[in-house]
Amino acid sequence: MDKLILTAALTGAQQGKAANPQLPEQPDEIIQQALECWRAGAAIVHLHARDARGKATSDAKIFRRIVEGIRAAGCDVVINLTTGGAIAGLPLTERIAVVPELKPEIASFSVGAAMVGRYDAAKKKWARDFTMPISYAEMEIIARTMLENGVRPELEVYDAGMLNNVAILREQGWLSDPLWINFVMGIHGQVTAATPKNLLHLVENLPADALWLVSAIGGRAHWAMAALAMAMGGHVRTGLEDNVYLERGVLASGNAQLVEKMIRLARDIGREIATPNEARALLKI
Repeated sequence: MDKLILTAALTGAQQGKAANPQLPEQPDEIIQQALECWRAGAAIVHLHARDARGKATSDAKIFRRIVEGIRAAGCDVVINLTTGGAIAGLPLTERIAVVPELKPEIASFSVGAAMVGRYDAAKKKWARDFTMPISYAEMEIIARTMLENGVRPELEVYDAGMLNNVAILREQGWLSDPLWINFVMGIHGQVTAATPKNLLHLVENLPADALWLVSAIGGRAHWAMAALAMAMGGHVRTGLEDNVYLERGVLASGNAQLVEKMIRLARDIGREIATPNEARALLKI
């Protein structure tokens, strides 16, 4: 098996310190936790940005401050910037601007629409109800922008149908190999449930020679799905964006603690951990 590429997703665009007081929101917090994750063994950090009020933002100036702060510390971690934020109402033109502005090594790219919902039966209303919309023309814009700027897309796949979209974009020459596909699993709604059977189905339908990782959302399935992905030869993501718990009922003390636990799991089953430069070599960055 390849060495394990471990991504740390530090912040996200939705939950904040109410979910876990250690979730970083402001640039200095994000920089500090990125460095801690790198020192703990993460090869990649996936970054979102927040404004002064803690709300999701696509402001390239804030992203630049975070990226430059990480690099100023002599850190060689692979930087993956989000182009997400549709959930927070950020328009595509703003979200994609970080790609030509900053030219990160990797940027996230959701390759399809998804509905996210959770019904509260006790209150008889929807506790969560929103759609992440995207058109094929918009996906073309994102794919072309990344290709033209030499950015490796991390293709976010929420259900098996999105692999069809990956194939369409690849056929048009808008995606370069190796494909880097992130199976996002376990969110309530039109998102594949985080089960071994479902992961096997997704992996069996991957395009040839694609590299893949799993992001299992929420503490219930996070560690088990990560261990399964490791055993299958895939790669993994952890971090407070995906899961705020170290174990049942115990909040993580920060992103690095989640990275450390993930590395222990990997080593216990015999997977070696990729350095940032080894991850670059595997992903042909």
